[in-house]
Amino acid sequence: MALLHSTMVPLGKPAADFQLPGTDGKIHALGDFADKKILVVVFMCNHCPYVKAVLQRLIDLQNDYQEKGVQLVGINSNDVARYQDDSMENMTALAREKKISFPYLLDETQEVARAYDAVCTPDIFVYGADRGLLYRGRIDDNWQEPDKVAQKDLRRALDLIFDGKQVFAEQIPSMGCSIKWKQK
Repeated sequence: MALLHSTMVPLGKPAADFQLPGTDGKIHALGDFADKKILVVVFMCNHCPYVKAVLQRLIDLQNDYQEKGVQLVGINSNDVARYQDDSMENMTALAREKKISFPYLLDETQEVARAYDAVCTPDIFVYGADRGLLYRGRIDDNWQEPDKVAQKDLRRALDLIFDGKQVFAEQIPSMGCSIKWKQK
């Protein structure tokens, strides 16, 4: 397990378009979420211990903010040929088991991860209504022990966006397993 920190992509960068299959059997595109005030794109997978540790927090976040117009989208870009735990079949089983309340998509070509400059799981990108990047960073300050979280960075960023305020300038990168890139 290679620990990486997310790349601090420049704020304002537009969300890259995508058309990816989901665990719900549908194809999802960026434009499908045009009516949402905030779009949170999370690069994630099934097998990463960092994702496993925060998955319920992501589900709770979607459930807590859904009424406000927030949409999370999970994207798995790992090489499923080498990491069978991350196959669509296993993604679908996980989505069902954990009752994932947001679309969970497979980026088999890895083109979407590259377009977003994603490097780790979880890697989080928050876009405003104009789909310009407003936040890219960690969920909170304690991925391992949810009961010891003192700073809920992602929730704080969402609240600032809703209040029409600028998101804090100092954003701490997310950390997690490296995206498992296909071998060339």
